[in-house]
Amino acid sequence: MPFDAGRRRRAGAVVLAAALSAAAYPALSQSPSAAGSLPGAPESRAQQPLEQPLVAPVDGGIWQRDRLLGDPGGIRSKLEDAGISITLQETSEVFGNVTGDTTGAIYEGATLAALQIDTAKAIGLPGGTFKASVYQIHGRGLTDSNLGNLNTVSNIEATPGSRLFELWYEQTMLGGALSLRLGQQAADAEFQVTTYGGVFINGSFGWPTLAATALPAGGPAYPLAALGGRLKLQPRDDLAFLLGIYSGSPAPAGQDDPQVRNASGTSFVLDQGVFVIGEVQYSINTGDQAAGLPGTYKIGAWYNSNAFPDQRYGADGLLLADPSSSGVPLSHSGNYSLYAVADQMIWREPGTKDQGVGVFARVTASSGDRNPVSAFVNAGATWKGAFRGRPDDTIGIGVGFARISDSARQADGDVAFFSGTAYPRRAGETVLELTYQAAVTSWLTLQPDFQYIFSPGGGVPGINNPASKAADAVVLGLRGVVIF
Repeated sequence: MPFDAGRRRRAGAVVLAAALSAAAYPALSQSPSAAGSLPGAPESRAQQPLEQPLVAPVDGGIWQRDRLLGDPGGIRSKLEDAGISITLQETSEVFGNVTGDTTGAIYEGATLAALQIDTAKAIGLPGGTFKASVYQIHGRGLTDSNLGNLNTVSNIEATPGSRLFELWYEQTMLGGALSLRLGQQAADAEFQVTTYGGVFINGSFGWPTLAATALPAGGPAYPLAALGGRLKLQPRDDLAFLLGIYSGSPAPAGQDDPQVRNASGTSFVLDQGVFVIGEVQYSINTGDQAAGLPGTYKIGAWYNSNAFPDQRYGADGLLLADPSSSGVPLSHSGNYSLYAVADQMIWREPGTKDQGVGVFARVTASSGDRNPVSAFVNAGATWKGAFRGRPDDTIGIGVGFARISDSARQADGDVAFFSGTAYPRRAGETVLELTYQAAVTSWLTLQPDFQYIFSPGGGVPGINNPASKAADAVVLGLRGVVIF
């Protein structure tokens, strides 16, 4: 089944932001909110290295270590004392769809290696942090191989290869109230992030499906970061303002897979327009002495200056499905989206700080004439410590819906009209995910996962019967993450 490898593979793929440092216990699944992180949020051993100050490594027996290899010869401790932290992490998983037009199973994995330097410790420059990270991506993804769905099954699915990911320097000022980050970076580490949604494996719970399908090369998100700058102002603990300005595309111009066009991650694109994103974050009850339950609320918007093709009309004014049309889409200047995110703890286990139930919701919308997906919504709940004796395990249920734009649906009707054959009209794709993240040790997690995908691709024609929509898919999988 031929899929658009560049776009479909990126749809929703992202990274759960901020993953684990080799010198610290695993962090929250995304970078903590600039206005405060949330107790009870699920821990992730997914993609990006921890961006917060690191704690000293803990060694001991193999089951007590923070990392599989521990602190041999005290080398890691000595490096940490010098401000140098090294991450080495492997995420491996098997997934299979037992129903759908094309059934089968896959293996895929992503190895992360990262270096982070605290310049205050390393060279005496206060408030500075340098980070460099690379990925080695292997195997093949279920979305690209079997399903062609919009809400990518796994947040590590990407074109196999080795590539530079992030390479940036950040300087804090005004006692930490202001920070500036410059270099190659991923916007999905800080923007449009839902903290409680980070436990889920489906990529749509990370970088939203609307952004992944609308932006050139999927935007500055895993597995392709982009050159740019991020300014963060945090005048008080519960309030933060973020502004990011990045290259308009993380890959050079072209029509093939953008991850092939920037296979090494070193293209450093500067001639593909500009991508601007801004966000306001407000947190409640985040202090240790707060009486109420913590929550974080965000609103934001992004704009991309590139040209975007119309979903229905050609440059000649004719419908694209009309045989008389040149087939060249009408071009629109620029693209935009508005979004809102909410994370709220609704119940906490008495006597604990972070065990309990958290809920989240996120909505994002954009213009339908130039985007195949005009709205995306996801929501869900997680429960950390649901089972006695398993305080660090997290169970979650989440749902995501990608709405096909009116223009794209009408274009499907045009195809049916001009071809004189039955042709399904897309409407939207929904994914339901049930997952359980088990912390076997501090360096090993296992995560069985169930996903049900309604109307893959939003309702694209089926392989066996193009007159009807592709069949729903039941997906089963198991992820394992090891911190070395």
